[in-house]
Amino acid sequence: MSEAEIWKKVEHFFEVNFQTEKNPPIDTLLFIIGVQELGSGQQKFTKDDKLNLLHIAVCRLLEPFGYYKFTHYEDGWPHYDKLDDLPELKPNEQSLLMKKAIIQYFQDEEIDLE
Repeated sequence: MSEAEIWKKVEHFFEVNFQTEKNPPIDTLLFIIGVQELGSGQQKFTKDDKLNLLHIAVCRLLEPFGYYKFTHYEDGWPHYDKLDDLPELKPNEQSLLMKKAIIQYFQDEEIDLE
């Protein structure tokens, strides 16, 4: 199965399980992954919390690529150390990297896309 086909299944998973719009923006997916990684379930988040959730998701997603390493929990929030700088990426390259990382996340977490 091609990466594009897998990505369509990932998008469909979010549409069905989280009632996201069709072809949800990456930020929406990052937010949901951040909430999942926080593990606190659905709740009200402040604007700062929402930014932190996006950061958690990016760190978790880029961890298998060697950019971040989980270190510990503090006040219930996961913390990561930056191991390497991301290369300079154009916006479309950033999007492709995040899509690959989200696909990897689904594989690592053994989330069924069928």
